[in-house]
Amino acid sequence: MIPARILVVVGSGGVGKTTLAAVLGVAAAKAARDTLVMTFDPSLRLKDALGVGEAARDAEVRVPLNAPGALAVSLLDASGPFDRLVRRYAPDAASRDRILSNRLFRHLAGSLAGVLEYMAVGRLGRGAEAFLDRMVGLDLLRDMAEFFQAFAPLYEGLRTRAEDVHALLREPETIFVRVNGPAPEHVAETMFFARRLEEAGHHLGPVVVNRVHPRVEGTNPGLPDDRSEGRQLVAWLGERDRRGVEELRSLLDASRQPMVIPLLDEQPTNLAVLGGIRKTLLADTGGAHAR
Repeated sequence: MIPARILVVVGSGGVGKTTLAAVLGVAAAKAARDTLVMTFDPSLRLKDALGVGEAARDAEVRVPLNAPGALAVSLLDASGPFDRLVRRYAPDAASRDRILSNRLFRHLAGSLAGVLEYMAVGRLGRGAEAFLDRMVGLDLLRDMAEFFQAFAPLYEGLRTRAEDVHALLREPETIFVRVNGPAPEHVAETMFFARRLEEAGHHLGPVVVNRVHPRVEGTNPGLPDDRSEGRQLVAWLGERDRRGVEELRSLLDASRQPMVIPLLDEQPTNLAVLGGIRKTLLADTGGAHAR
C-alpha cells in the first residue's frame, strides 16, 4: 500500500479516477486499514463498483467486504456540503436563512465551481454592472447583489476553512495519485501537473497509466497484406500506448516510475474486477513495475 493517511486521486475526465479510488480503498481495507472513499463523481460509478445503495448519498455506508479493515463509501452531493458550510459559519439564524433561501444560492449550490465565477463577477466595477444590466437584466443583478450581501458574514469563516484545507493537502501524509491515459499526448500534461503540484508544496505519489492496450505481436498495421482492420487498429493502439508509457518512464524519476493497468475485458463494476486491478497495483508498489 501507498504510505499515506490521505490519498487524493486526480486526473483529467474519463481516465478512471473513480475506479482507482475504489481499488485503493479495497487495497487499504485488505491491508487492515479502516478506510473511507469519497467522490463527487456525478455518474456514481463508485456506488455500483462497491455495491452500496442510494443511502451512501447521505451517510457513510459500509462495504460488504471480507477484509481485516473496514471500508466505507460516501457519495458527496455538492449542494449538501455547501449547505452545511452555511449553517456552520453563519453568524446567526437570520443570516443563515437569508442565504439558504436565496434563489441564486439554491441555483449554484449544486455546482461549487459555479459559485467562484459569480464571486469573481461580484468584484466588477460600476461600469461593468451597466454592461451586465443590458445583457442579463436587472432581476439577475438584484439576485447577485442579494447573494453577495448575504454571503458577506461567511467570508472569514470560509477563508479560515480554506486555509486549513490547503495546509492539510500539503502535509507529508497527504499523497496525490495522478491517473493518466496511455497515449503520448498525455505525457506533457502529466509532467506539467507534477511540476506545478510540487511547486505548490504538495506531494506527488504514484503516476498510474490506465487502460493500456496490449501489443499485438507479429502484425505491422502499415502492411497492405494485413486485411483485418480490427487487428490493425488494436496493433496501432498497442504500439501507441507503448510509446506513451515509455516516454513517460524516460521523463519520471527512477523512484516514481509509472504503474501500468492494462485495458480490461470487462467494466470495473464489481469487487471481483476491482480485486484484479488491486493485484496489478500491488505488484507495482512492490517494485515490479508492469512493462
